[in-house]
Amino acid sequence: MALKMGLDISNNERIRSGLKYSLKLATNNGHCAVLYENLIQFVKELLNVPEELLENNIIFLQTKKEIVIEDRGTQEWVYLASYYYAEKNVAEHLILLDEYHNVKQIDNFAKKLKRIEKNTNLELSEKQREAVEAIQEHNVCVITGGPGTGKTTIIKTIIELYKQEEKKVMLCAPTGRAAKRMTETTGEDAKTLHRLLEIGKTSSEDLNLQATEIEVAPLDADVVIVDEVSMVDIFLMNYLMQAIYKGTKLVLVGDSNQLPSVGPGNVLKDIINSEKITTITLNKIFRQAAQSKIILNSHKVNEGISFFAPDNIEEESQLLQDFFYINEVNKMKILENIISLSTGRLKNYGDYDFVQNIQIISPTKKGELGTKELNKCLQNAINPSAENKQERKYIDSIFREGDRIMQIKNNYDIYWEKHEPTLEMGKGVFNGEYGTIQNIDENEKKVKIKFDDEKIVWYNFEELEQIEHSYCITVHKAQRK
Repeated sequence: MALKMGLDISNNERIRSGLKYSLKLATNNGHCAVLYENLIQFVKELLNVPEELLENNIIFLQTKKEIVIEDRGTQEWVYLASYYYAEKNVAEHLILLDEYHNVKQIDNFAKKLKRIEKNTNLELSEKQREAVEAIQEHNVCVITGGPGTGKTTIIKTIIELYKQEEKKVMLCAPTGRAAKRMTETTGEDAKTLHRLLEIGKTSSEDLNLQATEIEVAPLDADVVIVDEVSMVDIFLMNYLMQAIYKGTKLVLVGDSNQLPSVGPGNVLKDIINSEKITTITLNKIFRQAAQSKIILNSHKVNEGISFFAPDNIEEESQLLQDFFYINEVNKMKILENIISLSTGRLKNYGDYDFVQNIQIISPTKKGELGTKELNKCLQNAINPSAENKQERKYIDSIFREGDRIMQIKNNYDIYWEKHEPTLEMGKGVFNGEYGTIQNIDENEKKVKIKFDDEKIVWYNFEELEQIEHSYCITVHKAQRK
């Protein structure tokens, strides 16, 4: 663009823009910083300019405080300034919070914990007890472990302990789905971090560009428990740390083996790897969870062990046989398998209905077996076009009455109603919520969607960019479910 505008190939503004553009590309892939020599090599090929000019302009951007170069002894790392200060703030706030006086410690802790176990029929394992005691002894604590290892039991125990002390426990998670699940498993209200911090109406781009400038609501709580921390990026973590008063206890819960956040940073794993914050790793799979081969195999994969599965899905079902592996490399046969499994083949193992029980997951959006193509194929197989079904084309998607959809961004202002068991009204539909299109009204130019939690929402046609088909979703989206 610069060359077409008549600027010289060696123009400094062009070079600086190229450097910042390259750093932004790296952040789009989840990185907060890049190696100095890698940046030089990439931009040198991108702009076709000599190294000396790049180095001079890096110095200029550094003096203007647009970038930060961090010397880590044998390596130099280059950050866009907002990413550096977000990361720095998180590290400093965590240490300050952890080292502050333990003012929320519970007196006669062991006795009260024993009483709660007796009254609630909870029997904590050795590791779970260690986790609860760690939260008592430290202001900041990480609880990590795979599925079925008892993280929810720890959260419920902490809630009960502090409620009996008349202390305020605040529950939150990075997505609407995760917050909803937290509410269901604990019986206590949980909010999204965006809503909790009152930054819901600020765009993601603004959050990234103004990492240290956005004001967040201080959290009036004795204990803050954050679930699914693997999905929290460096900016969201930065705002959370700014909102927590010294003396508040912070409990970070998540599975460090899950994919890192969609946004920049690998917050949970980096905190654990730093070894600066007390971390309890849960590795025992509880008896009820151990009946599931999904959970058993997920742990085996993380440990590098071959998983167990029958060779043929049509084999006799075993007790809780919930895991099958079909070894197929032909794309058309894979597609045939997916469609047949989605349209009745699984009925040998239960009364599985696609809407209620089945979710297709793909690692990518593109390609013959990516989510875009699979959604089209599955829509045709599960909810084909019919004379009695209204449709609405939006960009390259056709939305049809009966379609499964997912909300793909937080909308804090959209109005909803629930009609059962009594009329209830409110605002807000969040990223990751699933629903079904009930009606498309061409006269009113609106689409009626019923979400899985019974919310009824009307979308204007121009708001359809907030939804996409969810017959098939990406692994990242599934993790946010």
